[in-house]
Amino acid sequence: MKKKVCKKCKLFVEGEVCPNCKGNAFTNNWNGRIHFLKVKESMIARKMNVEHNGEYAIKIR
Repeated sequence: MKKKVCKKCKLFVEGEVCPNCKGNAFTNNWNGRIHFLKVKESMIARKMNVEHNGEYAIKIR
């Protein structure tokens, strides 16, 4: 079973509210994932507009 992802910030979420952006719209339709450990030092995180460490989906539909 695929994990659910916040549609707004692409963070993988287990609860009913995204801890990152406080959104409540989720999808199970995602492709690829990436883990950020040091967002401040990551060029990929900057390009994806990620501000917090964690596991993110690369593409959501």
